[in-house]
Amino acid sequence: MTTKKSRAIGILTVCLAVAFSAAQADSLNCRLVGQYAGLDSAYRVKVAGDYAYVGDESDGLRIIDVSDPQNPQEVGYYDSPGRACGVAISGNYAYLADWSAGLRVIDVSDPHSPQEVGFCSTPSSTPAVAVAGNYAYVADRDFGLRVIDVSNPQTPQEVGYRDTPSWALDVAVEGSYSYVAAYDSGLRVIDVSKPLDPQEVGCYNAPGPALGVAVVGRYAYVAARYAGLRVVDVSNPQDPQEVGFCDTPGRAGGVAVAENYCYVADYDSGLRVVNVSNPQAPEEVGHYDTPHYAYGVAAVGNDAYVANWTFGLQIIEFYGTGVEEVPNAEVRATNSATVVRGVLLLAGDRRPGTGDRAALLDIAGRKVLNLRSGPNDVSGIAPGVYFVRSEPSAFRREPSAVTKVVVTR
Repeated sequence: MTTKKSRAIGILTVCLAVAFSAAQADSLNCRLVGQYAGLDSAYRVKVAGDYAYVGDESDGLRIIDVSDPQNPQEVGYYDSPGRACGVAISGNYAYLADWSAGLRVIDVSDPHSPQEVGFCSTPSSTPAVAVAGNYAYVADRDFGLRVIDVSNPQTPQEVGYRDTPSWALDVAVEGSYSYVAAYDSGLRVIDVSKPLDPQEVGCYNAPGPALGVAVVGRYAYVAARYAGLRVVDVSNPQDPQEVGFCDTPGRAGGVAVAENYCYVADYDSGLRVVNVSNPQAPEEVGHYDTPHYAYGVAAVGNDAYVANWTFGLQIIEFYGTGVEEVPNAEVRATNSATVVRGVLLLAGDRRPGTGDRAALLDIAGRKVLNLRSGPNDVSGIAPGVYFVRSEPSAFRREPSAVTKVVVTR
């Protein structure tokens, strides 16, 4: 595509094997499915249909065909005039928050040849955008929420705005409300039922800088730097209340929700998967240590699409989501773990003094049993999907390994 991109591919290809091994060494219930490495600085991502739309700060909007997750391929790009950050997709258009270059409206009806059709300047830098109906809601870092009429994509026009007390870094829209993640002032709830006169109606002060937000139904999910994922009940927009939280080890930034799971881009701690089926007690159930900083994330089904800075787009499957029961059958397993009639046969050298360890985990990653080499009695375990996680000793170089085991009756 470009000389810069070609250099990136050459450099990154050399590193992929090492990075993949390192990431696999620290993962739980997640695996890398595919990767597109030809990006300079992948920051945010949205997925619609067969395509992932990546905001690459150095090279603009990149369109990646993810119809085959194991072999994602770039099919088109738009080299924006600013630093491509946030992306929103609506119909045939991509809306790009282009930092110093405001909002860019790009026709992506032909993904192989995206074309800018209109733009709207903003007062300062624009890191994020959300679209609902005829309006784009832009987070303008220094000047809060900007409401832009995009009913005519060729001539987008700002029609209203509402300042926020601190930097506006992310935005989501649900119904008649816009939710802005404001760095030092938490979550700001803004009534946009009158686009020409948006009004703040409520706020939630997060315990750390608010960097990302996603909203589904009555809950807002706030990624707070150094404070993990915060679950906020916004059923009463005038009085949003935190009902639960889940700490993460890194600096939570991007957040996406699919079904009962939140996917958190945790910067230097990769992807974290949090079960939010009980909003009062969110629990981390999976993670994947990406090879570079995880800035943004989108989620579809069990797949997370991570904007991983210089390592491009990574597609990571969270596989700890289901339990399978088959009546009148023996236990089945793969590779190093074999189970027959209630006995788990575990291969490998775990003689006294080797220091190797193994454990049987449930789908939430909780330890059910300590395991040893050879036969292990699992007849008392409920049928379902489990995982054998082996942990080599500190004296060996192999990474930890996870093997799926299906216990049936």
